[in-house]
Amino acid sequence: MEKNSYQAVWRYLFDKLNNGSRPLDKNRIQQEIENLRMVIEAVQLPVIQSILAIDEFIDLEDGEWSRMKRDFESHFDVEMKHGDVIQGNEQQLRDTTWWTSVKKQETDLYYWNRYREHLFKSLPPTVVNTTDDDTDIVMNNLENPETERFSRYGMVVGHVQSGKTGNYSSLVCKAADAGYKFIVVVAGGMNNLRDQTQERMNESFVGYDKGTQVGAGVGNGAKGKIPLSLTTVERDFNRHDADRLSQGINFETVNVPVLLVIKKNVRTLKSVIEWLEKQYKNNDIEHAMLVVDDESDNASINTKEEDDPTSINLALRKLLSLFKRSAYVAYTATPYANIFIDHKAAHNTVGNDLFPKDFIYALDAPTNYFGARKIFIDSERRHLVAIDEDEKYLPYSHNKEFRLDELPDQLLDAIRLFIINIAIRRARGQSDKHNSMLIHATRFTDVHKNLAALTANYMKSIKDDIVAFIALPDVELQSVFLKEIKETYYRYHAGIDITWERALKELDEFIEGVLVREVHTKTVIPLEYRKDRATNAIVIGGASLARGFTVEGLSVSYFLRNTVFYDTLMQMGRWFGYRPGYEDLCRIFMHSDRITDFAEIITATESLVEDFRLMAANKKTPDDFGLYITENPDSALQITARNKQKHMEYYFHSMRLDGSLKETSYLSIDNDVIAWNLNAVRKVLDLLPPVLSDERETHVWRDVDRSVVRYFVDAFKTYDRDKLGLTSRMPIGFIREFIEERETNWDVAIYSGGGGCFGYNTVKIKKQERQYSVRNGAFEILNRQVSSGSSEAVPIEDAEALKRLKNDRKKARAYRKRPLLMLHILEMKEKNGDSIVDEIAAFGISFSGDALSDGLPVRLMVNTVFFDQLVESLKDDVESDD
Repeated sequence: MEKNSYQAVWRYLFDKLNNGSRPLDKNRIQQEIENLRMVIEAVQLPVIQSILAIDEFIDLEDGEWSRMKRDFESHFDVEMKHGDVIQGNEQQLRDTTWWTSVKKQETDLYYWNRYREHLFKSLPPTVVNTTDDDTDIVMNNLENPETERFSRYGMVVGHVQSGKTGNYSSLVCKAADAGYKFIVVVAGGMNNLRDQTQERMNESFVGYDKGTQVGAGVGNGAKGKIPLSLTTVERDFNRHDADRLSQGINFETVNVPVLLVIKKNVRTLKSVIEWLEKQYKNNDIEHAMLVVDDESDNASINTKEEDDPTSINLALRKLLSLFKRSAYVAYTATPYANIFIDHKAAHNTVGNDLFPKDFIYALDAPTNYFGARKIFIDSERRHLVAIDEDEKYLPYSHNKEFRLDELPDQLLDAIRLFIINIAIRRARGQSDKHNSMLIHATRFTDVHKNLAALTANYMKSIKDDIVAFIALPDVELQSVFLKEIKETYYRYHAGIDITWERALKELDEFIEGVLVREVHTKTVIPLEYRKDRATNAIVIGGASLARGFTVEGLSVSYFLRNTVFYDTLMQMGRWFGYRPGYEDLCRIFMHSDRITDFAEIITATESLVEDFRLMAANKKTPDDFGLYITENPDSALQITARNKQKHMEYYFHSMRLDGSLKETSYLSIDNDVIAWNLNAVRKVLDLLPPVLSDERETHVWRDVDRSVVRYFVDAFKTYDRDKLGLTSRMPIGFIREFIEERETNWDVAIYSGGGGCFGYNTVKIKKQERQYSVRNGAFEILNRQVSSGSSEAVPIEDAEALKRLKNDRKKARAYRKRPLLMLHILEMKEKNGDSIVDEIAAFGISFSGDALSDGLPVRLMVNTVFFDQLVESLKDDVESDD
């Protein structure tokens, strides 16, 4: 790509900083900038152009130098912590230092060293070094390929769009250096993801594409070391192509690594198996094999009876069984499904299932990762735009015959914002960077086409007006489209470093090249991010974009999809990743319900990660962790979605409530129910000892007989869309069973807030104010969070412990010895502060303990017909023409 002055200076300084000592000295960035500015002032223009390798140099403004300094500081000042590992019982007895303590020291690290240097060209040094350490630990947990016979099963868990491909590329390079000869990367189920993965593997490992050096191979492509890739960017595995590419090669004695990047498709897998059986004399192949299963929670899982495994699951197991030495590493950002694999399952002919029995490694994300917490929790939602239009435009529930006559106003606003973002990035010196907008609003191909046609028509109107009027003064007075673009700019970006007038100057430079591209199985013109120029594209798709595929330079997303399943929703989030130099421009247009869903998923997932670290520190195994997740109440819907016991009328469903918090975040809007529940609170107060204080404050009763709690839970009418309360996040059936089974006393608290007064007998409190929305015939409390702050720590009597734990809810649960019934009297308020319900009762239960608690899970006998009906009524229909 042609470089402008800013880009040339940026690259020159970046290379100097990157090639110097690591970590950078404190003032190094400022010194290098000042040195270059002095050189520019002192020497003639041709010399500067020669130094910067640019045809024409225009000196930068002070603001551009300042922006560049901030860019470098944000790049080089990045931290990334090492991950955590859980090992199986047998794995803990093996030598899991074979790589770092012996083999790595004795090996020519050809593939890893050149890829490592390639990574330093774009990633912060800390990230590269941590990736080195992380993949060393994974290598240790595989096996020395010189071992006589082995099979290892592991899993690496990362964040969505956080660099898992870079991690497993590093692992592949090290495995090849160690002596693994046959390497299979199983990419997602879509062609576009397989093609993208092949391209990444060419850059990181092969070093060549179509005979040209690429990526890590540029300037470092020893002919005798080139891996034999039996797949290409253009073509998945094909036996005839494989025979042609490997002509004259004896696979029994091949001395370079063999690579396949294949789509997760049963025909492809069977074709690979048949080809291998033809190439090798027996089915106990001597070469060590590594299988990397990308997006492993999708399609690899056996969701059928073990005596009849699903086709892809069976084929993966068959592939592994061909090799005398094999290692299988699953990569995923959403490990829920993998954890539900039956770890005891074994098929008569194809060996063990794919449960990560030997190890699970959880990666951390670098501090510059634009992730779920930063977007949905920490940033005061400044990156989020709530879609408040009614469903007359594009309802959640629609079929493939649905047609839009016009685009929703907020989608038009999002398109305008995307155009502005391109202009701002160009004005910031990023004209060589790709830009994308994502429209993910349906699962049907015909509706994608409808959206694409309307989007293209709108873009043509904008293009025509920009070309016609951009050179005139007061352009917003000449064109309604330019007037609306200006309004959109001030709505989202007023006060940033690039003014409207500066952004306006860029519009004419790129607007003709903005593309509208559909991404689905029937796509006519494919989406392509070119190497020689920046691509600016509005991308419209669904399932083909929902897993693994990277949408380059994504800054605006319009997202309308609906699902109840954690992993499905997280995988749809293509907006996670890295946004250097334009994170402040990013916006996600999303219904407020989905915003709340994402926030809830993030909280549950972070809690899961904390539990993982706790279990890793205490030498727990993948079996322990798998059982813990399977019984985790936050995983309940995941379990129902993967119920394997198809032929049973009833089965026992277990739920581990220890260390969890459950609250009535949904409350009935029925006035009779509201009155009934307020009365239930009053009755339970009758059963508790009188309080002595006249102050309106939180009151706590300790060591209360469980019969009091049993009475209240039976009396309170929870809002349940199902009889177990799974969909309302208050699994009332399991809670009742917990109270019956656990012979323990309880603590009880009623909380005081900042609202009006509530009094009964000797209890006096101030009601707690909560905002709400109405959903599915119920009040839904904002963020589905009834309690707040130190509410779970209030029974702690030790003053020092209370001070230490009051703001760490998870640790407060672990510290306490008794479960806590939390009573709340709420004032429900609209967003403008008006009170809509003066008094309504809610409650929560904070179960003491943590992931290490040895209390038995609660078990209920559940009708499988009920589960099937529950899932069918809630799931976002995944069938489509996509």
